[in-house]
Amino acid sequence: MISANDLRPGSVFEWENELYRTLTQSQTHMGRGGATVRVKMRNLRSGSTFERTFSPDDRFQDVRLETRQVQYLYNDGDLYHFMDTETYEQPVIQSTTLGDRVPYLKENMMLGIAFYDQEPIEIELPAHVDMEITYTEPGFAGDTAQGATKPAKTETGLTINVPLFVNIGDRVRIDTRNGQYITRV
Repeated sequence: MISANDLRPGSVFEWENELYRTLTQSQTHMGRGGATVRVKMRNLRSGSTFERTFSPDDRFQDVRLETRQVQYLYNDGDLYHFMDTETYEQPVIQSTTLGDRVPYLKENMMLGIAFYDQEPIEIELPAHVDMEITYTEPGFAGDTAQGATKPAKTETGLTINVPLFVNIGDRVRIDTRNGQYITRV
């Protein structure tokens, strides 16, 4: 069991028979009143995100997830199919569970899946992915003084901001944690 004070970003816990991952946590101390713990958390099964205020004395069941290395195979509408590289089992995850990670998935990509009681809960993307730019407006020299960017669409449909010198057909490296352009590959 862990208390609300012990929740840190990334920790997984069970509350009201659901699994949650802590996104942010902040503590507030009132003058004469008690302290409160404000937690932004994501439901690992439904993908919904919300904030909740807890007392520092509230206790939760700490959850340990088992991570396995998998390869992304394909999607079939709302279902995403993966293959465990050791056992060749093929876990399936719904797009609602994947949430905003879907545009980073490319066929044959290696990544991790976290399991809880043999149920696939969430995917763990690599820190960055390389993607091809399929559409962007041409950039013109002299548009701005420095650091100018323009929107670009990748092969998976993800829209990111890239520097003016990036053109259609270029491969770029994207940070999967914040969706930012890193470099041209």
